[in-house]
Amino acid sequence: MYLVISYDISDDKRRTKIHKILTSYGQWMQYSVFECDLTAAEYVKLRNRLNKLIKPEADSIRFYSLCECCQKKVERIGGEALRDDTVFFA
Repeated sequence: MYLVISYDISDDKRRTKIHKILTSYGQWMQYSVFECDLTAAEYVKLRNRLNKLIKPEADSIRFYSLCECCQKKVERIGGEALRDDTVFFA
């Protein structure tokens, strides 16, 4: 599943922890936006890890799921190029 994840975390310490966790699951695209290509198991694990860190009354994390067709419609102008995680063996 391909996800765009955005977050608004009020505390600097929590925000740094959230950012580090998301970095291990996907690519940082903008200040508080990540793009992640995850299995269902990775998604559940990520949500559980993030849920343990946030304070729901002050913080917000949003998960936008994009189908394969919608992924092809994403337009980008500037910013970081998508990394290629394809592994090739010679």
